[in-house]
Amino acid sequence: MSRILVAYFSASGVTARAAREVADAVHADLYEIRPAEPYSAADLDWTDRKSRSTREMNDPACRPAMAAPVKDLEQYDTVFVGFPIWWYVEPRIVDTFLESCDFSGKVLIPFATSGGSGIGGAEKSLREHCPRADWKRGRLVNSGAAAWARSALGL
Repeated sequence: MSRILVAYFSASGVTARAAREVADAVHADLYEIRPAEPYSAADLDWTDRKSRSTREMNDPACRPAMAAPVKDLEQYDTVFVGFPIWWYVEPRIVDTFLESCDFSGKVLIPFATSGGSGIGGAEKSLREHCPRADWKRGRLVNSGAAAWARSALGL
């Protein structure tokens, strides 16, 4: 039986709820991608051109530091990667995570939450940041995360 990890970043708790639902549905371990410096409400104000999230997303090279690396990644065959959509793609902290690990030979399945954007731009970006993984098609999981996760694994 393959080992499954659900790695996720959540700024407001919405993606965290979806990640827990995915993990419960497929009997996976959870890993929260946490920034070394937590985001404040002001940091997340996307309408403020000087907010931390806006500055990060306007800089394609930005890689916010993570609070802690994932442990024992080699034990997992499949990794669900969850995040909110920011500026049509994944937040830069997710890029930090992807670029800090060796996902060679692993199946990665993205999922996202969003108030209005699709996941297509993020899927393209994820593949560019982590080309050695075997990426599967992702989905927005504003609802129905458990059923989708099981179907993504053919269960």
